[in-house]
Amino acid sequence: MRTAIIAGLLAATIVPTVAQAQDHRGPGYDRRHDWRDGRHDNRGDWRDYRHRNPDIYRGGRWDGPRGYRWRPVNVGYRFDRQFYDRRYWVDPYRYHLRPVLGWQRWVRYGNDVVLIDVRSGRVLEVNNGFFY
Repeated sequence: MRTAIIAGLLAATIVPTVAQAQDHRGPGYDRRHDWRDGRHDNRGDWRDYRHRNPDIYRGGRWDGPRGYRWRPVNVGYRFDRQFYDRRYWVDPYRYHLRPVLGWQRWVRYGNDVVLIDVRSGRVLEVNNGFFY
């Protein structure tokens, strides 16, 4: 009886280890280089991209709507429609920002870039000091 229990415990520990070592991709495959994994999407990694390409982020002067001045904003702040007009939109692909849904837009606000829900004008995300 004792031998059967020991054999069962050994089998329970060795068999899963051997099964994990087998990979359907063949010998020598290194999982760390599988670029099909969604975690390797570099959108949203704008800080490193800006460090390597500083001239793209020299945005020039920001001219806001007439009669308004820049002030710091946080998530949840509500902009008037004139602040997220088409002339303030920022291309997320060019600046390595994360992609937006159909009703969201990246908008320049001073030297910052904010993600706005254009249905309500609410700020969803703020990237301070985005432009030089």
